[in-house]
Amino acid sequence: MILIGLTGGIGSGKSEVSALLTQHGAIVIDADLIVRELQQPGQQAFIKIVEMFGSSVVAADGTLNRAAIAAEVFKDKQALQKLNDLVHPLVREEMNLRIESHRNSDKVVVLDIPLLVENPRKGLDGVLVIDLDSEIAVSRLVEQRKMTVDDARARVNAQSTREQRLAIANHVIDNSGDRVALERQVKTAWSWITSLK
Repeated sequence: MILIGLTGGIGSGKSEVSALLTQHGAIVIDADLIVRELQQPGQQAFIKIVEMFGSSVVAADGTLNRAAIAAEVFKDKQALQKLNDLVHPLVREEMNLRIESHRNSDKVVVLDIPLLVENPRKGLDGVLVIDLDSEIAVSRLVEQRKMTVDDARARVNAQSTREQRLAIANHVIDNSGDRVALERQVKTAWSWITSLK
């Protein structure tokens, strides 16, 4: 197994890169997807988050209102830290279980972890960072996710800096261009990944 950490700031295109890596044959373990699974009604993270923030973060359909949680944590660094302290150990445990299921294979396993700088992982064969200017990320968040400029900037600024991500990179994909350029860079990144065997 080759184990790769994939990271980039919000709006950098991690989902697109993950999908392209999957087309090349990678198995992607997505931290955000695991968070969503663990936050389903009745799950441990759901129960603890409701205990932490109160019933105002539960939507009418009984699921977590992620926008309400985001509104709470992105204006209060202590609340964000408490949420991270709650969720990250649960996500790490689930990721470890999924990694172990591929441990003795010849697969490329990619861990899509937005907060890899903040939560370093041991045992990675390499770190792939998706990079782009923060203003491009902000404009993509406004355009694609319909965020306000202020909300998009707050989320970008709440994460590690571009320089901090680049400092942990073994390989960088510049996603400031178009889809064709991205596909070409992912192909190059795949060659780098498979050379690690």
